Order: sequence, then structure tokens, then C-alpha cells
Amino acid sequence: MSDSNKPPIWFWVVSVLALLWNLSGVYNYLSIKFNQVEMLEAMSQAERELFEGVPAWATAAFAIAVFSGTIASIGLLLRKKWAKPLFVVSLVAAVLQFINWLLLQNAGEVYGSHAYTMPIIVVVIGLLLILFSKKGVQKGWLS
Repeated sequence: MSDSNKPPIWFWVVSVLALLWNLSGVYNYLSIKFNQVEMLEAMSQAERELFEGVPAWATAAFAIAVFSGTIASIGLLLRKKWAKPLFVVSLVAAVLQFINWLLLQNAGEVYGSHAYTMPIIVVVIGLLLILFSKKGVQKGWLS
């Protein structure tokens, strides 16, 4: 490996942060899947109806988003260029999930403006991770 293809320290820091971010998404997904009874008991009636109304395709999009993002983050740490298309898959799946949440299910009616906070954060970070992996490919850090 030549020094010109050696990633800088900040590459590794961002890659680890990307992995931690995506692992938190996996944790959230698994918590929802395995702690539904406890979650439903803590919700208001409107929140419960919203939660119970999530279609299977939106749940699948959530799973695809977090697991492909996690695998893509591992790809960064392994310095593999296949990380970039997996980050694209992750972002597209997240956007599909948020289309359901915000437009089809109208979560804003239940949660107000707070319903938009996490989707905005996820989309911004998703775009940044795509750009980051693209830069990694261009610089020769990912192969």
C-alpha cells in the first residue's frame, strides 16, 4: 500500500462513527421488533394506532436501511468500494420508510414537528455517508 492510498486518521474516525450510527439504527429496529408489548403500553391511543398501522413494506424498508447501512460501514472499515452502493440502498430504503411515516401515515398529526426531526437527520447523514464513500473511492482509499 502506498502512502498516497493510505487513508488519513479522520477517515477511520468517520468510519467508526458511521458504524456506531448505523448500529444504533439496528438497535432501534430490534427494540421495536422485540419490545412491542412494552412500547405499546407506554403509548397514547393516537401513537398506538400510528405504530400499529405501519405496513409491512415500511418495516422492511426500515430493516433494509439499517442493516445495509451497517454493512456499508463495515465496508468502510475494510476499505471496500462496495460500501458506497450499500449506503445508497440504505438511504433509498430510509426515504421510502419516511414517505410512509410522514406522508402516508401523517405522523406529523400525532407528533407535530418532532415527527420530522429524525427523518431529516437520517437523510442528511445518509447523504454525507454517500459523499464520504464516494470521496474514499476517488482518493483510492476504498478498492
